[in-house]
Amino acid sequence: MATNVRVSESTYEALRELAGEGSIQAVLTEAVENLRKQRLLEQANAAFAALRQDPRAWKQECDERKAWDSALRDGLDGD
Repeated sequence: MATNVRVSESTYEALRELAGEGSIQAVLTEAVENLRKQRLLEQANAAFAALRQDPRAWKQECDERKAWDSALRDGLDGD
């Protein structure tokens, strides 16, 4: 599906420059995916920071990590 998107002239020129011999569509696809990932990481970091600010919740997190760490010592030889 193709959709038209209006951008400023300067944005269009930047897209053309970034595309080089490639396509503007590919540049936009990559840019949107990178922004999506960046925002996801920012949200995860904010949630983690909030978790650390709650002593009770942070203790529960640490306790759960310890429980999972013990699963790594299951007595099996691994690579």
